[in-house]
Amino acid sequence: MGRSVVAAHEIAVSSLVEWLSLQLRQAIKMVRQHSEPYLWLLFSAGGVLSAMLMPSLLLLFGIAFPLGWIRPPTHERMLAVLGSPLVQLVLLGLCVLSLFHSAHRFRHTLHDAVRLAHPMITALCYGAAVTGSALAAYLLWQVP
Repeated sequence: MGRSVVAAHEIAVSSLVEWLSLQLRQAIKMVRQHSEPYLWLLFSAGGVLSAMLMPSLLLLFGIAFPLGWIRPPTHERMLAVLGSPLVQLVLLGLCVLSLFHSAHRFRHTLHDAVRLAHPMITALCYGAAVTGSALAAYLLWQVP
């Protein structure tokens, strides 16, 4: 009786391993074929982060400081704030995700409204987002 239980357990474990292996192979195949879920993830993250941070940044730096409603920070203070790695990371994340959000929106607008579904459009949209992201990283890296 003990051997039959062990044999049944071994069969169950080997069946589970085969099933998990099959699921993993299918998942890897699906990920290789479809990058669209990751692009939608960048799109939604960019939309949320832009909706949370952009209005306050535009209000401060586009309206309140120039009109004198609030006293603007000194140049030294801005350099000190921008020199913080956490602030640089947040600003880089905002730039990168906003660029991917706009690239994804523009690509799907061209696809749905104008009926342009060429792979070159996809490459140009996301290539521009990658280029802009690299430029933002370079510029943030240059802050002393």
